[in-house]
Amino acid sequence: MSTFKRLTKVFNSSKKILIDDSSKIILMSDCHRGDNSWADSFAHNENLLFTSLNYYYNQGFTYIEVGDGDELWENRKFSRIRESHSHIFWIMRKFFLKNRLYMIWGNHDMMKKDEKYLKNNLYYYYDDRQQKNQPLFKNIETHEGIILVHKEKKYKIFVVHGHQGDILNDYLWFLSKFLVRYVWKPLELYSGFKDPTSAAKNFKKKRATEKRILEWVKANNQMIITGHTHRPTIPAPNEALYFNVGSCVHPRCITGIEIKNGQISLIKWSIKAKNNGLLYVGRDVIAGPLKLEDYFENNTCFVN
Repeated sequence: MSTFKRLTKVFNSSKKILIDDSSKIILMSDCHRGDNSWADSFAHNENLLFTSLNYYYNQGFTYIEVGDGDELWENRKFSRIRESHSHIFWIMRKFFLKNRLYMIWGNHDMMKKDEKYLKNNLYYYYDDRQQKNQPLFKNIETHEGIILVHKEKKYKIFVVHGHQGDILNDYLWFLSKFLVRYVWKPLELYSGFKDPTSAAKNFKKKRATEKRILEWVKANNQMIITGHTHRPTIPAPNEALYFNVGSCVHPRCITGIEIKNGQISLIKWSIKAKNNGLLYVGRDVIAGPLKLEDYFENNTCFVN
C-alpha cells in the first residue's frame, strides 16, 4: 500500500480530539530515548526535554508525542530505557495523570501498537527501592494518528508520525529493526557509517518521504503535522499545509510545535550562556506565532 493510501487509511481511523482557541498543545517527536549508552542519541539532550516538559506541564499544555519516543529497534528492553531516563518518565506520568498525554507510535516504537506489549511494559514499572510494581501509564491508549478538531471553527489538523507507506519502515519494520540492531548500529560505532535506510540520516530518502506526504496534503487539502525526518518545518499560510515537529536528537537543541491561543509556532530549546558564563536552558521561537485560522481561509480542511 502506498504512502497516499496508508495516510488516508490512518486519517479515516484516527482518534478525534476537540480543541478551541484556549487549548495549549506541545508536539514533540523522535526522542529516540535509549539506555544511556554510547548509542543513545537522546542522552545529550535529556536535560533539555526535562526542562521543556516541566515548563509545559506548569503552563497547562497537553503533550503529544508524535512517534519514535523510545528507541525500541536498538534496545530490547523498554525497562532499561525507563530506568535510564526515569525523570523523563516521571514528568510524562504527571501529564498522563492529568489526561494531558497522547502517544503516537512511529516505526522505531511500533511495538506500542500492541496492547499486550503496553500491558507488559508501559502500564507498570518495577520499583527497585520498594521491590514491587508501580503504575506508570496504566491503561494508556496509543495511536497511529490523531486529528485535532476545532470545536467552533471545525477545521482539523492531522497528526501522524510520517513513516506510513515506506517499505522498510512500515511493512518490513521487523527486518529494519534487525538491521539497525545488528548491522547499522555496530557500523556506526566503528566506522561512522550512517544507516542508508533511515529517513533521518539519508538526505535523499528524507526528501522523498516529504515529497510523498506533500502529495497527499495537496490532494486532500489537509493540514498535517509529522515527525520522522527530523527536519523541523512550518509553512507560510499560502503554502502546502505540511508541518514537521523536528526531533529531540539534534546536536545542540530539541524542537517542537506549540499550539496556543489559536496560533502555531515552531520552537527550539537549547543550552544558552549568560555574560557571566552561567549556563541555562532557554526557549526560542523559530517561526511564528501564526494564526491557525489563516491556514484555513482558502482551503477545505474542515470536518464533514
